[in-house]
Amino acid sequence: MNVSLMDTRKIIFEGNIKEAVLPGEDGELTVLDFHQPFLCRLRSGFVTLRLDPLKENRIMIKYGVAKMSRNDLTILVEEYA
Repeated sequence: MNVSLMDTRKIIFEGNIKEAVLPGEDGELTVLDFHQPFLCRLRSGFVTLRLDPLKENRIMIKYGVAKMSRNDLTILVEEYA
């Protein structure tokens, strides 16, 4: 799936991944290819982006929103400095 992770000042990550794990407001959310469309609020925690089974990026966020549509995941966050 295509992912764009950004805050108000910059693009933090952009590219293709296999899996995303998001700190949803109601609990952790795992997103895979062609996930059902959704829009959700994110709480403080780690956004984990898995490029393959052995490589992942973890970004600590304060809060944000995530939108999945047509195999594109867009994540807008306030990142910890």
